[in-house]
Amino acid sequence: MKKRSVVVILFLFALLAWSASFHNGVMFDIDGDSVDGPFGALLALLFTGGGLLLAGFVILLVGGLLALVFAGVGVLCVGGFGVGALALVAALAFVAALALSPLLLPLLLGGLVLAMMHRSRRQRVLRDQPV
Repeated sequence: MKKRSVVVILFLFALLAWSASFHNGVMFDIDGDSVDGPFGALLALLFTGGGLLLAGFVILLVGGLLALVFAGVGVLCVGGFGVGALALVAALAFVAALALSPLLLPLLLGGLVLAMMHRSRRQRVLRDQPV
């Protein structure tokens, strides 16, 4: 594979050298007028460079705009997580308030009676076991 890639690269350089030596000058049209020769090559280079500079400037502006948009989206995500956490804490506080309500006192008393009965039964079983 490495030998093939070297051959392909050398072939491409040979094509480039052949194209540079046999095709002299650049020709293009501006408003229907054909421009060629060294002046045409200079104008083509100027227009190409100007286009590349303009494209670079546009890419910088778009990058800045995307940075602002993604920063704004990040702030909104963090705010959403904060609101979600606040809602979760409020829901847990509401459940805790219901659990500590005096209306649950009869259930608490019944639970205490059952726990004491289970405790005394366990102690009786442990006392009756042979060692």
